[in-house]
Amino acid sequence: MNRALQEIPAEKKMKTQPSVLMIGAECAPFAKTGGLADVIGTLTRELKTLEFDVRLMLPFHRIIKDRYRDRVRHLVSFSVDIGGRAQYVGVEQFDWEGIPVYFIDNEHYFGHAIDCGGDFEGVQYAYVSRAAIEALPLIGFSPRILHVNDWHTAMIPMLLKTQYDRLQQGRCRTVLSIHNLGYQGRFHFGFVSHLLGIESRYYHPDNIEYHGDANFLKGGIVYADKLVTVSPTYAREILTAYYGEGLEGILATRAEDLTGILNGIDTNAFNPAADPFIPYPYDASSLSAKQKNKEALIAELGLNLPFDAPIIGMVTRLTKQKGIDLVQRVFDEIIAAGAGFALIGTGDHAYEHFFRGAAHRTGGRAVGVTQFNDPLARRIYAGCDFFLMPSQFEPCGLSQMIALRYGTLPIVRATGGLRDTVFPYNEYTDEGNGFTFENYNAHDMLHTIRYALGVYENKERLDSLRLRAMGQDLSFQKSALAYAKLYADAAGK
Repeated sequence: MNRALQEIPAEKKMKTQPSVLMIGAECAPFAKTGGLADVIGTLTRELKTLEFDVRLMLPFHRIIKDRYRDRVRHLVSFSVDIGGRAQYVGVEQFDWEGIPVYFIDNEHYFGHAIDCGGDFEGVQYAYVSRAAIEALPLIGFSPRILHVNDWHTAMIPMLLKTQYDRLQQGRCRTVLSIHNLGYQGRFHFGFVSHLLGIESRYYHPDNIEYHGDANFLKGGIVYADKLVTVSPTYAREILTAYYGEGLEGILATRAEDLTGILNGIDTNAFNPAADPFIPYPYDASSLSAKQKNKEALIAELGLNLPFDAPIIGMVTRLTKQKGIDLVQRVFDEIIAAGAGFALIGTGDHAYEHFFRGAAHRTGGRAVGVTQFNDPLARRIYAGCDFFLMPSQFEPCGLSQMIALRYGTLPIVRATGGLRDTVFPYNEYTDEGNGFTFENYNAHDMLHTIRYALGVYENKERLDSLRLRAMGQDLSFQKSALAYAKLYADAAGK
């Protein structure tokens, strides 16, 4: 029996564990635009390891259909009412490592790119919400828990309690994961009402109304049985005006049902000892190979640096949330402090332009790659000495965990999941696994970078830090055990 399962009290093992249907807009390895996909995929597999009857439901996006269409089994066809019109729903089933995956198929809604934006995205996920609920009696699965994720599927709890409360589906308990409060799914109420038949009495500040709109995420916050965010610190932060994105008031009313469970990473997928994308595999007992990866990275990127110079890496979306403004403001000072700099990321065009010009402005001491390349990202994790994440806010963050796994020391702003995973180095007690700063301020960040570069000069301290970083338990197993308890609580509510 799995060791992790043995740690769950007997009454919470498979015979009594609630069955779970995970529903989201995306999931790795099927479709991915961000960290949400990684979290759903990893959590689902960990729950399977804990012997849960867990299944997954996703839209049958074009990117998924092109790859899997010949490997799925058609399960059922039916229609749902969207805006007064009957819309086709096909459910295709796929076996993923013993986990049943249900793809919701409609070519009109999902026969194109994942991120459509605008009102059409509201139509897409209104359709998914309705289709997912009405599929339940037809697919031969009656889950006790529906675990919905972010705004895309957050209307499911509301629909269950207001339109399906007398039906079989209405007996499901719901858990809503808030991965990033900044994305809420706001649309004109009349538009949403027309799509989903939402009565006008729900257009109220205590319900789904939000500054004149209907707010999908708010609907989930109001109606889900349990709410969970992706780190304990973020769960506390979103109850404040600074982080609450206008929803701190309604969240405060649900504070007793709100918890934070720190994400983990797939430690098999992110393993420097077996990573096929880095030239020199290594672990804590062979740190000399990390230096070889650094030398290979310098050569690959054409950096004008000696092999013993420290390198700061970033693998990031180029958005304001990620603290790119801070990096821009003191970029010359970072280079002047003696560091090389390697970034890979896409996003805001102004930021992309800035980093594309970094090599020219720094005499080759910095390079910015503005098209995403996962193999290169792995080599940045492996080949850099430090990893910079100066986020304005960060619900959880996975990049800092990957960096720790690769022995690349994080330099982060102490917010959200960054505070929960990166602990400041104390040179007097030799504790900590990275470097942190509190205020969202470019010069506070620069001060911390300079301090980290000073530690770099002491090889004994540096290696001690790297070993401690690589020795952390960053797996999703601990998180999955916490979710097991959450599901039990939700099922018994």
